Amino acid sequence: MRLRHTAAAAFGALALVVTLPTSASAATGDFSYKFVGLDGSPQSATLHDPVSPGCVPLPEVADPGSSEPAFAPHNDTDEWVMVFTEPDCTGDSWTLRPHGNPATDRLKLRSVFLTGRH
Repeated sequence: MRLRHTAAAAFGALALVVTLPTSASAATGDFSYKFVGLDGSPQSATLHDPVSPGCVPLPEVADPGSSEPAFAPHNDTDEWVMVFTEPDCTGDSWTLRPHGNPATDRLKLRSVFLTGRH
């Protein structure tokens, strides 16, 4: 009888752990991009170990009314990343592979979605 209660308790504890919500983790690596600064000169920015999964609006270019989109993204994280032409992960999108090569300057973006997929 005790063995049955012990097994039931262990199974219940395992079920509880499995159903607990997981918190956001971070992708390992850097996601970088270029943008035009307020003075008109090219700038670059890097997201180090960005939170994943989730949408990240790029702060320098998040307002379409006051800035040009960012360009030339480089996904050097361990996750698949989707880049979007509009803020809040809307608009046209393209997928970048983990640890891929830098994209061309023609690829424009205003937000990034880290998929959580390796």
